[in-house]
Amino acid sequence: MISKISDMIRESFENKDVAREKSLIISRDVVRNCRTAMFSIHRRDLEKASELLEISRQMLEDIDSLLGEHPDIYHAGFVEHAQQEYIEGYVLFALVKDKGDTASIAGPEELSVSYAAYLNGLADVVGELRRHILDIIRNDVPSEGEKYLEVMEEIYACLMMFDFPDAMTHGLRHKTDTARALIERTRGDLTTAIGQQKLESSMREFKAIID
Repeated sequence: MISKISDMIRESFENKDVAREKSLIISRDVVRNCRTAMFSIHRRDLEKASELLEISRQMLEDIDSLLGEHPDIYHAGFVEHAQQEYIEGYVLFALVKDKGDTASIAGPEELSVSYAAYLNGLADVVGELRRHILDIIRNDVPSEGEKYLEVMEEIYACLMMFDFPDAMTHGLRHKTDTARALIERTRGDLTTAIGQQKLESSMREFKAIID
């Protein structure tokens, strides 16, 4: 009798282990795809980014199917990490594609990710938006960065509402503090760039007058 019970438990563990290994490999691919997608977004290759994000979404669905009967493995951490990377890429793509408009961004239920993964992914978007704004400044159109700074501030205001223990939010407080610092630095960079552009414009106008 004991041997039969042992066999049953071993078979259950073997099935769980197979599901875990397959899901772990897929989750790593999701993270890799999403990071490549964000790199493509910054290079303005939105078509490639869209393809990679869609593949990542399908991969996350595959993980859900594989771990449907193994909630302990599903909540081990690596799935949520993959979901965070997907949210970061998805939101950044939507913002760049729609020129800073947040209206089309879907919520966690529609995207089938956990609340904590969604919020942490949003927090990471702040850093990517700072990079996007710096690219805009380098392209000598700093005024276009103001709408993205507003989005950064909107995200930060949202994150500030979730003052809960880390056991629930999984590191969100630290990311929120980081977001605040990034916003302040970006505001300073943007203010300086816009001021410099206005000064140069005024100098050109003055030179045209005296010439």
